[in-house]
Amino acid sequence: MPIERLDHVNLRTTRLAEMIQWYEEILGLSSGTRPDFGFDGAWLYAGDVAVVHLIAIEDDHAAGSETALKLEHFAFRASGDPEAFQDRLQQKGVAYRRSGIEALHLAAFNVWDPDGNHIHVDYVTE
Repeated sequence: MPIERLDHVNLRTTRLAEMIQWYEEILGLSSGTRPDFGFDGAWLYAGDVAVVHLIAIEDDHAAGSETALKLEHFAFRASGDPEAFQDRLQQKGVAYRRSGIEALHLAAFNVWDPDGNHIHVDYVTE
């Protein structure tokens, strides 16, 4: 049973609408179909895959990047022009850190969502 790929990340948040807007406007994901689980949330899609699942909670217990969690970041591979993405971040006033790994021909943009979750958006630069 080989693992094929990461399917999705599930995040709990007290700021559902703000998080949906951020993932749509900054990362270009789109809200889509989500089963009725009996609680509020959203699924955000990259193409046909719901890659970010959001769960609305009423208090901030266990929401965001607490020190007790071991997840430091999650990453998306992106196609297209990394300069255009950098322009979008600058136009939207989103703080970012750009880094790269020359040996992998990779440009990585480090961004943080409204809850402080660390995300890489990685572009192949060959």
